[in-house]
Amino acid sequence: MTISLGAYDVLFENGGIRVEKEGKTLYFNARPVYVSAKTYGAINEFRDTSYNRLYESDGNVIGEGLLVTRNGSEIFVRDVYTACGDALKIARAAEVKKQNGNDLGFQSKISLYQAVSDELRDFDYFSPGQWYRNNQYAADFAMGKNMDLQYHWRKETYSGLPMFSMQHKESGETVSFSRWAADATLPSLDRTATENYAYVDPKITVGSFGVSKAKPETLTYTYYGHMLATPLPEAKCDGASIDYIYPAVNGQQPSKGTGPVVTEQPLTNITWVHPMQEGFTQRYAVAVTFGRYNGFGEMMRETWRRVYLRLKDRLFNVDNAELFDYMMRFLREVTKQFGDAWGTPFAAQLPDFDPNSFSAEIGFVGQQAGIGYQLLRWGRLIGDEEAVRKGLGILEYWTNHTMTEYGFPRLWVHLSAHQAEPQPLWVRQIGDGMEAILDAYVFEKKRGTVHEHWLDYCVRTADWLVKNQNGDGSFYRSYNDDGSCRMDSKASTPCIVRFLVQLYLITKNEAYLTVAARAGEWSYEHQYQQFEYRGGPCDTSDILDKESGIYAMFAFIALYDVSGEARWLEAARGAADYTETFTFVWDFPVYNRYPAHPFNRYHISGQSNVCVGMPGGDIYMAACSYTYYRLYLLTGDSHYCDFAEFLNRNCKQANDIDGRCGYRYIGLVNEGGSFSEQEYRSRYHWLPWCTFVEVDPASRLYDTFGAWEIEDIESLPPEERQRRNRIYDHYAG
Repeated sequence: MTISLGAYDVLFENGGIRVEKEGKTLYFNARPVYVSAKTYGAINEFRDTSYNRLYESDGNVIGEGLLVTRNGSEIFVRDVYTACGDALKIARAAEVKKQNGNDLGFQSKISLYQAVSDELRDFDYFSPGQWYRNNQYAADFAMGKNMDLQYHWRKETYSGLPMFSMQHKESGETVSFSRWAADATLPSLDRTATENYAYVDPKITVGSFGVSKAKPETLTYTYYGHMLATPLPEAKCDGASIDYIYPAVNGQQPSKGTGPVVTEQPLTNITWVHPMQEGFTQRYAVAVTFGRYNGFGEMMRETWRRVYLRLKDRLFNVDNAELFDYMMRFLREVTKQFGDAWGTPFAAQLPDFDPNSFSAEIGFVGQQAGIGYQLLRWGRLIGDEEAVRKGLGILEYWTNHTMTEYGFPRLWVHLSAHQAEPQPLWVRQIGDGMEAILDAYVFEKKRGTVHEHWLDYCVRTADWLVKNQNGDGSFYRSYNDDGSCRMDSKASTPCIVRFLVQLYLITKNEAYLTVAARAGEWSYEHQYQQFEYRGGPCDTSDILDKESGIYAMFAFIALYDVSGEARWLEAARGAADYTETFTFVWDFPVYNRYPAHPFNRYHISGQSNVCVGMPGGDIYMAACSYTYYRLYLLTGDSHYCDFAEFLNRNCKQANDIDGRCGYRYIGLVNEGGSFSEQEYRSRYHWLPWCTFVEVDPASRLYDTFGAWEIEDIESLPPEERQRRNRIYDHYAG
């Protein structure tokens, strides 16, 4: 029996399955019926076996098998294989036919072994937001950091799409697993899984994707992370396999360990099992696809997009024009004056908006210059003098009071304490702050008011950048007060490219464009070509993250806009494809203990992982709706248009869009939180960036295309959209 999927043939024989391409075996599983049983001694013992019966029915291939545990429990597995387009759907039912009291729970697993190699290091891996290539630059707690471990499994609710891909480095051949439908439900809420044990939960409907190279032994973990191995003489293992195990396992994950016992390599390995109860039946389905791709980036893009089309959440219904107005009224209300200083709180607790601090950053999470520009812009356009006064107050404070003798500004001050804060000079902050002040300068100049000291502030900072660029085109991530190197990482280099390009357009100083292009060259090599998208946020170490991808997009598109060179657009697409995969595009239910939180009404789709390996996420992808729409017009790739609309709508599900959720201000939004364990945990506060990254792309969409909604922009004639998309034709007025 054979199911053909293009160039790939799935053969069923001798109680197992085999996948061939042009007569060569790529993947196989001789014993597809796999069960891991939790025994009364709290040890998980696994065993697998071949199908007892294989037959065809209504165009499907059905495999059935009975597995008997060492204690005598019996689980009957029935798998239905169906060709659905280019995907193989595997629908499984695993029923407990007989229970032995010494077996407490069970898992089953769908997997395919690699025929070409059993060495895990011969492959690259893609798990959205969790694993990219070999995760060389990921955090220590991320998957894949130690490929000598046997199991690399992570709950599918940690990823923006429930999927996992495994690519052979040499051949490019790729197998990808994904959940068939976004039909996860809430687990039991009356228990907590915190230690390295297996927990019985009859309600859990979430599994784990990953890769393994198992040995015939059980792995039992102490609470402090020490591993105990016990041989399983009857178990068989055939090398490296891509897996979907159900219900879930988070493990083997590096950890810090617990308690006073020092373990050489502490690990966390938390397992969930279904009850070994007669009549209990697991029902789940996965999709399997095959393909050959030229490089990791192409594989990542194509496998992600396949699952995107099938599992993307519905579009959120929000009036973006109305929400923008609410958010601007809120920013106007909470901007306060402290002598010469103006600004918003640095943090305020929800739901009552209780201010915790008036520490202020020019950019990054503080975004004071950007908020100043947005208030000024909005106030001018609608005739709101209070908004204009407060926007001008913020911009005047920074440009008049923060420049240092070294030629760069203080980036972090405490407004109410009237003191600079002991922070280094962050390149990321320079890019954010200078861009916003430059945008404000251009906006006012086009309306007949010239703020020369705003431009001078930007020019002095740019001149400092020109003098301090490294020989390879990079910049250090941060500098000391005297301008010396503070952090020798160069990962934030893209963050100043767009600012320098736009300053060149205003001043016509070729030095700024030259420095921007050299910084772009460094970013092209290290981020686009070598996949070093790391070090974006100022408050994380040099690890793979989402924001570095965003700023790479900003940089490459700016260089393309000003030069027309195709390689910059190619790099922008690469950065966009990477960044997109941090976004939770599917939805699953999450228990929320905060009564006023919008997630009690809406979905979590639109949130995004911050760094690789982290649970849950924040709303930062809201910053990208304008950029992805522009990228669509530049490339003609309609997927970017679809994703831009998704961001423009679904990111707003974290907002109290109309006052019905119970926040003090309509439009308020929570920063983010952890929800990958299906329980929302958060600092439950607002930071200035949360609102800024929503109003900034909204104002750009309106100023460029004259509409708030992607669907309204799409109604413009194609030639008109393309004309408006040439944003640098008249940027400087």
